[in-house]
Amino acid sequence: MARGDTGPDFIEALARGLDVIRVFRPGRPVMSLTEVATAAGLARPTARRILLTLQELGYARAEQSGFALTPRVLELGLSYVRSMGLWEVARPHLQWLVARTGESSSIAQLDGSDIVYVARVAVPKIVTLSVQIGTRFPALQTSLGKVLLAALPPSEVERVVAEPSRSGIEPRWRPTPEDREAALRVVRAKGWALTDEQLALGIRSVAAPLRDGLGNVIAAVNVNAHAAETSVERLRDEHLPLLLQAAGAISADWALYEAVPQATA
Repeated sequence: MARGDTGPDFIEALARGLDVIRVFRPGRPVMSLTEVATAAGLARPTARRILLTLQELGYARAEQSGFALTPRVLELGLSYVRSMGLWEVARPHLQWLVARTGESSSIAQLDGSDIVYVARVAVPKIVTLSVQIGTRFPALQTSLGKVLLAALPPSEVERVVAEPSRSGIEPRWRPTPEDREAALRVVRAKGWALTDEQLALGIRSVAAPLRDGLGNVIAAVNVNAHAAETSVERLRDEHLPLLLQAAGAISADWALYEAVPQATA
């Protein structure tokens, strides 16, 4: 697909390859050549060459009814997480938090108007929306997203939320600009955010910021609960203090991690 507003160094072939990878979604693990070409907006010969290239590199495989991605695609996302080292720093604190709350806990970062999950420790519960590393949700309707948006200047918030979501989720809460800014002012004042079924029925969560050694918000961490099992009061009064303790510990450890020279002998 031709793209507008691209510079002279833009590599269209690379962009098309990424488009093909992205068309494989939950519920569509195997797709025919025609389905891939249609979903990616490409001509069949172009889609075929890309799929065969991905197959040669080990990122895709041929199936009886079409093509499927291989687990090697996960390396593309894990390279980002590993390059940060955030998972290694946060993991023991997330495990501690989950052990004490009995609820799942995740870390996310902002990507356009969405949040993207980069770390997670889950407990086996039936929830409305499935979450895993790489899952994206509209930021404004999540506690993680509210924390991340509240850390931005108001003018930047306006620009970010104007971008279309790539999550494929239709959130329940659709605030006016005035309601949005009022909600973010509350988050800035409190230093944490709580959402109650604003994204989807049954999803209730509380989140806090993660900061680097300079005090900049680099991510957000949450405790996620099912509304039928955990009240807003319990989330705020029991889980929030533990969340804030874990967020502080992760931030402190991350500041120490950043202070160590990252060099390979």
